[in-house]
Amino acid sequence: MQILSKVWLFCALLFISSAASAQLTIEITRGSDQALPIGVVPFAGNEGMSEDIAQIVQDDLERSGLFDPLERSAMFEKPSQADDVEFGTWRSLDVRYLVVGRVQQTGNSYQLQFDLMDISGQRQMIGETVTANANDLRGAAHYISDQIFEAITDIRGAFSTSIAYITAQGLGDNMQFGLYVADADGHNSQQVLTSDQPIMSPAWSPDGRKLAYVSFESERPAIYIQDVATGQRVQATSFDGINGAPSWSPDGRRIAMSLSKDGQPEIYIMDIANRSIERITNSNSIDTEPAWSPDGRSLLFTSDRSGGPQIYQHTLGTGETKRLTFTGNYNARARYSPEGDQIFLVHRSSRGYQVARQDLDGGRLVVLSDSTRDESPSVAPNGTMVIFATQQGNNGVLSAVSADGRSSFRLPAAQGDVRDPAWSPFLN
Repeated sequence: MQILSKVWLFCALLFISSAASAQLTIEITRGSDQALPIGVVPFAGNEGMSEDIAQIVQDDLERSGLFDPLERSAMFEKPSQADDVEFGTWRSLDVRYLVVGRVQQTGNSYQLQFDLMDISGQRQMIGETVTANANDLRGAAHYISDQIFEAITDIRGAFSTSIAYITAQGLGDNMQFGLYVADADGHNSQQVLTSDQPIMSPAWSPDGRKLAYVSFESERPAIYIQDVATGQRVQATSFDGINGAPSWSPDGRRIAMSLSKDGQPEIYIMDIANRSIERITNSNSIDTEPAWSPDGRSLLFTSDRSGGPQIYQHTLGTGETKRLTFTGNYNARARYSPEGDQIFLVHRSSRGYQVARQDLDGGRLVVLSDSTRDESPSVAPNGTMVIFATQQGNNGVLSAVSADGRSSFRLPAAQGDVRDPAWSPFLN
């Protein structure tokens, strides 16, 4: 693992790899003791189908850390619609919410009917029918999970979003790097780009249609912008020296980046339409890893101007720059929460490099992860989870932790290294 240092991010993207598989699998590593008990009954009519709808919904809810699903083996009965639910039976199992459903095939499409029941209140919270074709059953299940999550928590579900990440395969001079996009649970991975030179720092456009990333294919780092659906791409920068760490503005019209064309790496903003650039920082230090605030009025960035990597905030309207992190001697790669009231970053503690959260009011920093070699945190668009890269044995894997640190899960590939995750915005 390449730990960020005096030349963090820019030296290279190093992987310890054998053969990498892009498909990721979920491993729940820590559950919350405050999770809500819920039952997700197998959907009637789902037998023999390519996807188990109820299982996908159950896995989504469990992965959020906010729900504790009842094991199927503990279910005394398996109702398929609201009228069949015996509330007393489920109360005896300490279930607070219950999901029931059924599947009907009509031609080449499926009707997925589901009900969300409040067992304590003895009422139906949701009753909806979702239509899907055979190729989009997982997407329909994620949609159902989103509706359930929002109905119970009043927070928009993010199970239908995507993640981007980098993989590598091979050894030494025979490395192959890949840029992939997958569902938020790691399934349905699709290769966006392959190269025999390093790829790094993928960043989603606000509409979720494009990725900006750094590629070394021209034997020096350059920033590219690629349409995920069509594969069409353009090279956005080709300056001498470092071209790195792209970050889209909330309106999608500009990209913040780190360039060293004038000497030390500094923060610049590029207007995508006309390719004009504006220099934002001007120091004798390394300034890198910019991230936009949700309102587009300020930028976070990492700088060693205080002697070691720390997080600073630059207000675009006034030009004011202030230091945000003071806990420890290493804080890097910060990202705002969707509400803009917190930042998530990599903090070096006595245990190693860990994902942490800092409130902007008061500045209290809390370590979230229990691993020790973490990097590249990316926040879910609803702010409930943070995905990041870490190390498992000799391999790089992706992990995620809830914003409160109470639950976590891991998304390892079959073998090889996976790095640089980026969580997409809401896609509609």
